[in-house]
Amino acid sequence: MVIPNVILNSVSRAPRFAPSLRIVARVLVLILASVSAASATDWSAPEQQLARGIMALAGSGSVSLTVENRSSLSRRDSEIIQNGLRTALESMGTRFVTNDPAATVVTISLSENLTAYVWVAEVRHGQEEPGVTMVSTPRPASAAPGHESVPLSLRRISLWSQTDQILDVTVLEENSAPIRIAVLDPERVSIYRSQGGNWRREQAFEIAHDKPWPRDLRGRMLLGPDGLAIYLPGIVCHALLGGAMALTCHGGNDPWPLAPVSGNTALASAGSTTASAGILPLQAFFATAQNFFTGDLILVGGNLTTISKFYSAASVQRDGTFFFLFAGVEGQVHISDGSTDRTMKLNWGSDLAGVKTACGAGWQVLATSTTEGSDSVRAYEVPDRDPVAVSAAVDFSGPISALWTEGPGDTAVAVMRNPETGNYEAFRLAVACSQ
Repeated sequence: MVIPNVILNSVSRAPRFAPSLRIVARVLVLILASVSAASATDWSAPEQQLARGIMALAGSGSVSLTVENRSSLSRRDSEIIQNGLRTALESMGTRFVTNDPAATVVTISLSENLTAYVWVAEVRHGQEEPGVTMVSTPRPASAAPGHESVPLSLRRISLWSQTDQILDVTVLEENSAPIRIAVLDPERVSIYRSQGGNWRREQAFEIAHDKPWPRDLRGRMLLGPDGLAIYLPGIVCHALLGGAMALTCHGGNDPWPLAPVSGNTALASAGSTTASAGILPLQAFFATAQNFFTGDLILVGGNLTTISKFYSAASVQRDGTFFFLFAGVEGQVHISDGSTDRTMKLNWGSDLAGVKTACGAGWQVLATSTTEGSDSVRAYEVPDRDPVAVSAAVDFSGPISALWTEGPGDTAVAVMRNPETGNYEAFRLAVACSQ
């Protein structure tokens, strides 16, 4: 008789607990639903707007679609937006295909600036010039890039401004801030020193050249142990900065140093294997009548290789091996280790610079991007095959005309033309480790 009583008691307790469990379950469902609703973002308006812009360029028909997330959006939000864009385009008559050479190619980049998400769509029909459409949508304060998505910050420090075109600026001396700089413009190298908060010119060296400069002129300076090396199309100069300052130049197609190099190796000859702080030089030949590099390279140790023509380059070290990123003239980014070369279509501009820092993985690539006539620069790392944004974008009010890694290799100099004043402005870009 004991066992039946136990069974009956057990059964009689179950109904008393069941309502409580159901109530708890309902409360949990309501809490989860409210949290999900609070955190969800309605992307339908910018999705529809961008879809209409794409349709205006692509028309109805077959489309090969690629969506690249280059922002701090989470993977979940990126997938939601991609699905929303596909649905919006399908409702307007688009048919998605793969591996169809006759299809219109649509590449969408999800990017951002400090205040808004910016989505850019490039629409290409065969060999025609691509059309571009874009939308922006405000980024909620709660969606500001977090430590996990953008663990580093990129700082911009003003160096110099003038009416004449600036090709490059080199810091010659500094304490807590630069106190002596060299400024390269199309006709001269000027040395300035800061005294009492004002800049005073110490010396100006005129650069003699027999032929007119190309229309889109570029120039590069690097500080070495015995002076300043200056690279211009078809001309290389050396400025002594000691007691009796002097400038000597010679014609020729000497290779330009591109990737980060230390001050001790800035003037090293081609093929030198000397490098300090683990920073290796990369040299490339410039097309003297153009504004790009020919693709002929000299790597560390004097090894020669050839890639496609490019505008700029950055070096990165990963797992003890150096490889290089090149902004190709055809609009793609090439990644090469000297023997293999692969290409990527990224929402990057034509200016890249590599820096070696004490932050993150230790090596970052600074890359420009253009949106509505102004440029921005963002820091990236390359942990695997694809670059990953590790900083928020730093916006510039005008187009960037130059981006060079500074001699020590841990910072870069960016040059911009201010559309309001018409002046050229030079800035130092430094990666800071976020706390």
